Amino acid sequence: MMCQIVLEGESLSYELCRKRVKNINLRIRADGTVFVSANTWVTQTQIESFLRKKSEWILRAQARFRASAADTLPPPQYVSGEPFYLLGRKYTLRVCQGKHNSVAEEGNWLILAVTDPSRFALKKRVLEEYRDAVCSDTMKRLCMAVYPIFADYGIPFPTIRFRKMRARWGSCRPKEGVLTFNKRLGAYPISCMEYVVIHEFVHFLHPDHSVRFYERLGAWMPDWKERKALLDTFPARQDGTEVRRDEGKGEEK
Repeated sequence: MMCQIVLEGESLSYELCRKRVKNINLRIRADGTVFVSANTWVTQTQIESFLRKKSEWILRAQARFRASAADTLPPPQYVSGEPFYLLGRKYTLRVCQGKHNSVAEEGNWLILAVTDPSRFALKKRVLEEYRDAVCSDTMKRLCMAVYPIFADYGIPFPTIRFRKMRARWGSCRPKEGVLTFNKRLGAYPISCMEYVVIHEFVHFLHPDHSVRFYERLGAWMPDWKERKALLDTFPARQDGTEVRRDEGKGEEK
């Protein structure tokens, strides 16, 4: 159901979904649209009061998404002169023909040698495989560095997996002992990767995003909000797609 409200003098449309939830849940999608879910016994007045309390946050999140969309890089063509991000560092791509497919870092240049430089799919595959290998090596090293904290809680070292994910940077399956990370993290600064690692490890202790989860996260990584903000705004875009960035808030009722 679509509803309307005036916040800070601006007319705002939001989608309201009635379902069995404990909180009034607010989410700002990556396209700037507002989604609210609430139980059937929560009145419209209560929902609008909640939205007014969050008005500054809502408008700020929408402005941030608009700015991010304006700064989004175009889909890569994998040609010389294009930017390519690796561990947060911006390289300039240089494409050349070679006897074998390879990638090499030389100063600010990323040298992509392929057997046929005219083949878009080949160039994309070779570069992505290189970035994925860097991501895997780095994330596994970061997991090993973080793990001693959690070993004290009797948590076995998890199985580490990687895949492309559109809506998440990582996921934790506490019962199975599995952490899965987004392959695209290979483009982002190590400080962002560290944030994702500690975030997912904390889920072994607190599977939800409760107050206790954020208290624990803040105790072990006091600057996690700054790291998350960098993760949400960093301009890396390597394959014509990007992780969907949603903002979420909830309030106990």
